[in-house]
Amino acid sequence: MKINCQNIRLQFTESGNTEIVLSTKHDVRQEVDELKQVIANGHQLIAEIKQYRPKRSLDANAYLWVLCQKLAEKIGGTKEDIYKEAIRKAGQFDFIAVANSAVDQFIKAWQSKGLGWYAEASESKIDGCKKVMVYYGSSVYNSKEMSHLIDYIISECKINGIETLAPDELARMKNEWSVIKS
Repeated sequence: MKINCQNIRLQFTESGNTEIVLSTKHDVRQEVDELKQVIANGHQLIAEIKQYRPKRSLDANAYLWVLCQKLAEKIGGTKEDIYKEAIRKAGQFDFIAVANSAVDQFIKAWQSKGLGWYAEASESKIDGCKKVMVYYGSSVYNSKEMSHLIDYIISECKINGIETLAPDELARMKNEWSVIKS
């Protein structure tokens, strides 16, 4: 069950337990009844509470691929090649240390997650390890991260004389990025 909360507060019971009370504008009675049944059947629940971050809209994803196709047609290659290069130049990444003996297997597993999931190894200061730079595919980007990636592709299009959306249309699309992808 996922809900957007407008308020959170703590309550303390007479027996010393702490209760977390979340407030929402949505009717969640049916979902809560189902969760209560899980507990009644002797199972536990786990809850994660984190800051809401809007996800990108499907329009953003579609626009990214249109631009990748236009660039591929202009400079050669495939839209997939353009996308991968954009991920490497403007995408989200982390560095991790991986044991030398596991680097090839790790990279293969990482890259099997999807087209934008890329990894490359380099020397590490940690004995017996390589430093692996891992890039995330845009499918897990939030709206800010996706906006940065699309802005990079737009700049590449402009450099190559490719027409992109008018600023007002782009602004409209960015406003829609607050809509959660279903």
